[in-house]
Amino acid sequence: MTECIATEFDFHPLQRRKVIGRFDGGAITSDAGGLLLRELEVKTGLLQRFSDCFTDHRDPDLIEHSVLELIKQRVFGLCLGYEDLNDHDELRHDPLLAVLVGKADPTGNDRVRQRDKGKALAGKSGAPTEGWSNRLELTPPGANAGSRYKKIVASCSSLERFFVDAFLESHAKPPEEIVLDFDATDDPLYGHQLGRFFQGYYKCYCYLPLYVFCGQHLLCAKLRPSDIDGAAGTVGELRRIVGRIRESWPQVRILIRGDSGFCREEIMRWCEENGVDFLLGLAKNGRLKAEIIDEMQWAKTAFEQSGEAARAFKDFAYQTLESWSRPRRVVGKAEYLKKGENPRFVVTSLSRDAIAARPLYEEKYCARGRMENCIKEQQLFLFADRTSCATMRANQLRLWFSSVAYVLLQTLREVGLKGTELEHAQCDTIRLRVLKIGAQIRVTFRKVWIALAESYPWRSLFAEVWANLRRLPSRPVPD
Repeated sequence: MTECIATEFDFHPLQRRKVIGRFDGGAITSDAGGLLLRELEVKTGLLQRFSDCFTDHRDPDLIEHSVLELIKQRVFGLCLGYEDLNDHDELRHDPLLAVLVGKADPTGNDRVRQRDKGKALAGKSGAPTEGWSNRLELTPPGANAGSRYKKIVASCSSLERFFVDAFLESHAKPPEEIVLDFDATDDPLYGHQLGRFFQGYYKCYCYLPLYVFCGQHLLCAKLRPSDIDGAAGTVGELRRIVGRIRESWPQVRILIRGDSGFCREEIMRWCEENGVDFLLGLAKNGRLKAEIIDEMQWAKTAFEQSGEAARAFKDFAYQTLESWSRPRRVVGKAEYLKKGENPRFVVTSLSRDAIAARPLYEEKYCARGRMENCIKEQQLFLFADRTSCATMRANQLRLWFSSVAYVLLQTLREVGLKGTELEHAQCDTIRLRVLKIGAQIRVTFRKVWIALAESYPWRSLFAEVWANLRRLPSRPVPD
């Protein structure tokens, strides 16, 4: 039987009026707010510098989509909510995304092959000069001009350096102190990817990526297998990140913060030997709980009298029986809740004179919860968990694409949304209110006309963001 595709859709009437739907509106997009991302990229050059971390061995005479264009298409797509490479088979028809990417002809009528006419952008796969997945993410490190298909090689060391440099450049002047938050999280896997292991704590097959944030700024997203200690590789990342920061900010004070999974002798010793402070969670045990037995009794009595949670703190020196090389300052929190005792401990290199026990725990240590929200934001809204390639290298590149999308939106939040109601909004809220705007597109010989929806409810917010971005100084044009 011949299958008919409906061209007209009859919906329930509106009183006496019929409600008819047709796909005949012309070139209409739902992502017109992406123009703000393009403006931000023009001003900052973030994606240009990110693309400089790739070496393109393709024949220049045959290239239709440059590395920068491929990266813009992928990263802008993530920012706009398109999580998968498969989405780009349809997105390549969108003239608005072609404008964002920087295509000279957003209609795609200048394409070489007849089959590509009207498709200005790259699809998920195709000819060696244009394809997505197997031309960019899956290129092995040893590829060169003689390779048959995969010829766009990523420099992992340059990509790692990019995120630290982007953080440094986001500050007009060096701060007096920064706090680097370290954390590991689960990235569940549903296939047979290389490096896949069952992680007992998370009760699933997963990767165990290591993240480093400073406030809301992402400095590191390193993909790791899950059959390792959660703190594995931390000293190496510390050496790399702290070294780069001190090249630019030699006088800055640095504090490392993490949960009890990062309370390791080698991490604390490295910090002590390199002038870096640390504040780390400490797993409780019988010896530690015995140290705060009086404080816990006081908290219990206070709770029984008031019916409200009560807590007290004790500052003391502590050394493990075998693993620590020296005594260190520990702060114990003796807390009593409705469910009973809730003891917690942290170990730090900060002195008592620098900060007292209560603010050390309540203000310094508990603030690390913000980092966990940043990780969730990237995984949930920028699809950092879409690590479905077969190899670790390809999945690491996917994580970095998600990470640079986060950096782009964080920069938009910091400079474009500054002073607006969305100054502290999460990525999904920014996407829904600022980027997802309906518009009609008309391309003429001299102009690209974008007619934004008159019913868009946040027009004044859009105008404010646009004005903030226009005030940014333009980046210098390279020679």
